[in-house]
Amino acid sequence: MNKRLMQTALITCLLASGAASTSGMAQESTQAAIDFRASVMTTFKWYVQPMGAMAKGKIPFDAARFKSRAEGLANATRLDVSEGFPEGSIEESDAKPEIWDNWDEFLSNYRNLQDEAVKLQQVAATGDEQAMLAQFKKTAETCGSCHKKFRQKKES
Repeated sequence: MNKRLMQTALITCLLASGAASTSGMAQESTQAAIDFRASVMTTFKWYVQPMGAMAKGKIPFDAARFKSRAEGLANATRLDVSEGFPEGSIEESDAKPEIWDNWDEFLSNYRNLQDEAVKLQQVAATGDEQAMLAQFKKTAETCGSCHKKFRQKKES
């Protein structure tokens, strides 16, 4: 093989492996984003579930635990969850395509959740059980509003 042909073949191989590597990185990055958003939602669930159980009377009301969970939720909502939603990343997730069709609404809903979670944290600091439960209801409804429009129903 002549030198020029060898160089061309080498360059072609390098470019092809670079393109495959870039494609692999993009796919990995998309999967990492999906993993991130799933982790954030799992974190929200960690904080919300005990408060919900208290609100429904399934477990005894514990103001200190409620306050701790409200603080945790408010802190968790400070994460920029939008980073976990690269365009079209719906494979192997519960996300609906409507997220990207209504991106501004999705972000607005998330900002509303952040606001309601901060209010919940503030109300929980007072120790007023009725006020805490009322604000929890608002926070949970705000959280659920995104689920209704932007999340696939879970198979039971």
